[in-house]
Amino acid sequence: MWAIAEMCDRTGLSPRTIRYYEEIGLLPGVRRKASGRRVYGPEELERLGFINRLKALGLSLAEIGELNAVYAIGGSTSAMLTRLGLLLTAHLEDVDRRIEALADLRGELLRYGQHIEERIEPAAGAGANPATTGSADLAGMERRKA
Repeated sequence: MWAIAEMCDRTGLSPRTIRYYEEIGLLPGVRRKASGRRVYGPEELERLGFINRLKALGLSLAEIGELNAVYAIGGSTSAMLTRLGLLLTAHLEDVDRRIEALADLRGELLRYGQHIEERIEPAAGAGANPATTGSADLAGMERRKA
């Protein structure tokens, strides 16, 4: 049996996070000493590892809670594993969409950067200083206002 500090060392979680998981039902049945201090065993360590893995895969605490509820009824049943498979598939599709969007953004950034380079090269070749071009434009605007 371990105190919360030991569980934090073993899991990398903060005491506040472990207590929060207990509060929302992700870590049920935590035992307490006569003094009221929480004590944790291998079951809680395994449960926290499971929660960490699912969070790393992108599942929300609500989804993890749903899986926890199914698991509490019958352990690693086919129903729980089927639901986990569906959740992971949905998250994989979301990741694929985000990768595609980021690839599109990357292409757009490259095209825009190339466009900027093309605009700078002729100006630099004509003897204009790109660093001062903006200043000259501002000075011209100021003169027109006066």
